Amino acid sequence: MAYPEKVLANDEKVVEHLHPHWITLVPATLWFIVICAAGGAGIAYAPDHGTSRKIVIIAIIVVGVGLLLWLSFSPWLAWRTTHYVITSHRVLIRRGIFRRTGRDIALSRISDVSFSQSLWDRMVGAGTLTIESAGENGQENLTNIPRSDQQQQLINRLIEEDSGRRGYGGQPYPQGPPQGPPQGPPQGPPPGQQYPPTRPYQQH
Repeated sequence: MAYPEKVLANDEKVVEHLHPHWITLVPATLWFIVICAAGGAGIAYAPDHGTSRKIVIIAIIVVGVGLLLWLSFSPWLAWRTTHYVITSHRVLIRRGIFRRTGRDIALSRISDVSFSQSLWDRMVGAGTLTIESAGENGQENLTNIPRSDQQQQLINRLIEEDSGRRGYGGQPYPQGPPQGPPQGPPQGPPPGQQYPPTRPYQQH
C-alpha cells in the first residue's frame, strides 16, 4: 500500500516505505498454530453429548478467540499499522492501532544515523536504526528495521542531496566544472573599428 500522498509536499517523493521486519510476526504465527491446535484437541476430547458438551465447547471457543485476539491478531495489526517512511525531505514514523503516534524528522535536522545488528539480525536481515536529530526528542530508535544497514546509507545519501538542493536554492547541483573567466588572449576591436592612434613619446 502506498503512503497517502496528502501528507507529502508538492516536490516530495517517497523513497522507501517500510514496516517492521517480518520476524516480528513469527511469535504471533506460532501462537495462532498452538491455540488452534489446542482448541481442536479440546473440542475432540469434550464430552460426547449433553449440556456439558455445549458448555465445554462454548468455553473453548471463547477462550480461544480471546487468546487469538491478544497473542496473534493484535501483534499483526500493530505490525500493519507501523510505518517507517523515508522521503526526499524527511523521515516519517507512524505507530498505533487505536491510539496513533507519529513523528516527522526533517533531513536537514538529522545529525547522525547509525545502525546495530546482532548475529541473529544479520542472519534474517534486520537491525536497529538510530537517528540523532536536533530538538527535544533528539534520538529515535527504530527496532526490527529490514536491511537496516542499507537504510542507513540511503538516509545519508538523501541528507547530502537535500543539503545540496537547499544550498542551490532548490535546484540540483550544477553539472560540469565551474565556469571561470574566458580563456585565451584579449580580443581585438570589433570588425570595422580601429584603435585610435597613439601619440609618439617626446622627450623634453
